[in-house]
Amino acid sequence: MKRMNEPRSKIHGSTSRASLGGTLKRYRKEQIIYSQGAPADTLFQIQEGGVCLITRSKYQLSAVTAILGAGDFFGESCLVSFPHRMSTAVALASSSIQVIERESMIRMLRRKKEISNSFLFYLLSSMKKYRDHVVELLTMSAEQRLACVLLRLAHLDKRASPLEGVIAINQQVLAEMVGTTRSRLNLFMNRFRKRGFVKYGSGRIEVYNSLQEVLQRS
Repeated sequence: MKRMNEPRSKIHGSTSRASLGGTLKRYRKEQIIYSQGAPADTLFQIQEGGVCLITRSKYQLSAVTAILGAGDFFGESCLVSFPHRMSTAVALASSSIQVIERESMIRMLRRKKEISNSFLFYLLSSMKKYRDHVVELLTMSAEQRLACVLLRLAHLDKRASPLEGVIAINQQVLAEMVGTTRSRLNLFMNRFRKRGFVKYGSGRIEVYNSLQEVLQRS
């Protein structure tokens, strides 16, 4: 399982917020950053915190299509002239996010080969993550998908311990991420707590690395 605190490409390191330009903005937990269908003329890079992307269709329930952490970009489809947002972006926690104008980013990609190469590598890595997410939906049980989501969320903040992480998230949002009902989510969470994989209360969830055991079951 790839963790969100693994080393990232150089675009997340030496290519800092100063070299990418843009404006640093802060969002509170559960604040909507943009809504599906809104005009798309900026992209974003998370400096601290986490974001989930939620896609809704006219005849189906909403689905969480990505869980993003520090260093990740989102809204990048505007670079290929998609005029509207294809999903809704919501802050999972208090977050600091760099907002970059589309035209400014295009100029940088054209003029600076290092940034262009690093951004391409990032996009290819993102494609692999989306593919892995689809595989999880097709091959894993709902309980295992919940374990995957909790392990990712526990490492959204790079300051989190490698052995455990603390997250705070609305359970309905968590159920949407997993693709299950709130009642089944509660059943799985109680099971995890009894086995010592998680500890929760007052809206906070402590996630332990032992939760990996759920993913090792056939």
